[in-house]
Amino acid sequence: MKPVLIFTASYGEGHNAAARSLVAAFDQLGGRGTAQLMDPWATLSPRRDRLARSAYYTVINRAPRLWSAFYGWLDRSRPLPGCLWMLKPEIRWLEGVLRDKSPLAICSTYPVFAFMLEFLGRERGWRVPSYNVVTDSISINSMWWLAECDGWFLPNEDSAQVLREAGCPADRLHVKGFPVAPIFAQTNLPWSTQPLGPAVRPKVLFIITSGAHRALETARQLLEATDWDLTFAVGRDVALRRRIENAAQGRAAPFQVLGWTDRIPELLMTHHAVISKAGGATTQEAIAAHCPMIVNQIVPGQEEGNYELLRRHGIGGRADTPTEVLAILRTAFADGGRGWRDWRQRLQALAQPAAAAAIAGYVLRRHGPADSSALSSVQPEIPRHG
Repeated sequence: MKPVLIFTASYGEGHNAAARSLVAAFDQLGGRGTAQLMDPWATLSPRRDRLARSAYYTVINRAPRLWSAFYGWLDRSRPLPGCLWMLKPEIRWLEGVLRDKSPLAICSTYPVFAFMLEFLGRERGWRVPSYNVVTDSISINSMWWLAECDGWFLPNEDSAQVLREAGCPADRLHVKGFPVAPIFAQTNLPWSTQPLGPAVRPKVLFIITSGAHRALETARQLLEATDWDLTFAVGRDVALRRRIENAAQGRAAPFQVLGWTDRIPELLMTHHAVISKAGGATTQEAIAAHCPMIVNQIVPGQEEGNYELLRRHGIGGRADTPTEVLAILRTAFADGGRGWRDWRQRLQALAQPAAAAAIAGYVLRRHGPADSSALSSVQPEIPRHG
């Protein structure tokens, strides 16, 4: 069978996380090699791509107002497709991929690809079924819908309404959820978050990114002012890891400090709450894991909608200071965890942990060979993590 191509770009982990999850889901449904992951910027110029990504993260972490202004300009000014001449190398690369791969369909987790595909269809006669997999919620940039495509996969109904109001055809809007790793849709896992009660100590996960605001002070207050079971994921920040470990010296209650880890899904599914910035991937994985989130940082623009989604559905909270983080969690855990249980129920109604399989199944049923119609009878398992 011809492959399904999954296009991504490394500007925000949400794009890559969604793309990887889609590849895994396509391969599970159609067999190994059904989908192929592609990033033209990383392929054509790896060094320039690394520098561009570094600049992107520097701006969003150190100059968020500048990024907010740029994001707003992209939304209002709509530079594409007028500036496609700047992407000539990528367009040539894309045309070569279409020629070599003859793909069954294309799923893009980054909006620029739709403009390039639209250009190749209009100017060169290429016609490949293509879908935008929207990785943002609510605060969705117009770049996601200005170019033609065969459909949009949306993470939630709130986001679908944004595209309806923008004039996108309703029959091409598919609310399937955000594509998270298939592990979130498994029901036979050896772990599960225990419901809070008198004999259960609250377990709190703190995911610290390079731009985390007041991370060390928040960690110190958690360590000193609570007897909760704490996990700190600090990534590759060795200095911060050492400081947190020093601050925890002599603490009797359980804690662990992790460096870079690929266990985030497991950690989310085994903790009662997570403290993190409102990144697209982290927010959606927390929803899929039914793990309430306390948002302690928001990158202006695309991340504002991620927090707004939680706020609209009455889940978790926003904390601008370490003291607020503790206050929100204490309230949730009080009275036997009544507030936490309310969050949990709201998350169960919002979560779509089998989204990647739902998207893959839709594409294969619609564009795959005749025998792929059997996929219509496959119903992904929906987990209940306590």
